[in-house]
Amino acid sequence: MGFSLTLYVVDPATTQNAIGSEDVRMRRAIGGRFKREMASDDDYFASSIADGAPTRYEALTAVVDGGPFQKHHAFQYGYAYRMICAFHGRTIYTSNFAPFRSGWLERVDEGLKSLGITAVQTTEFGHGLPSPLPYTDLPGHGVWSAADCATALEQYEAVTEDQFAGLDREVRDAVDEAATWLRAARAAEGRGIVGFMS
Repeated sequence: MGFSLTLYVVDPATTQNAIGSEDVRMRRAIGGRFKREMASDDDYFASSIADGAPTRYEALTAVVDGGPFQKHHAFQYGYAYRMICAFHGRTIYTSNFAPFRSGWLERVDEGLKSLGITAVQTTEFGHGLPSPLPYTDLPGHGVWSAADCATALEQYEAVTEDQFAGLDREVRDAVDEAATWLRAARAAEGRGIVGFMS
């Protein structure tokens, strides 16, 4: 089975503050913008919904209201939160991370570390959802703050060609792609990266 990363350049505080905000206007705007996507997701998860999982819009409503949550259907709240990040942010390109096999993020992180890039890790995007959302394996979630992105980009720009030459081609391509994410965050001034692994 393959995994993929979905990343957004966004202010992490904005998206986290949306949880429990009870912002009805935002919820309705998200529902309108992603109406087709939500219908498609509901079709995909029809069997789970038949077993009691909330629809995507019901999950979005729970996230915006701060609950109540059904812990055994936590994945729906993760995908609803991802929609909030898409609404407030901008999607960034992840060609070397969609799809990927188990262990790939660890390989990339080893490559980053070998180059002295230690401010960020791609495995960060496989962690749990922000509180108070219930824990779920997938989608995973993580944040690279604006400060971490700036530091990591400085570390990347200090890497020599001799250091790059020590990486295998696949990892080099992934590291270079991650640098484009860092540049996108820098260009957005004060925004970081919020990512999801699914």
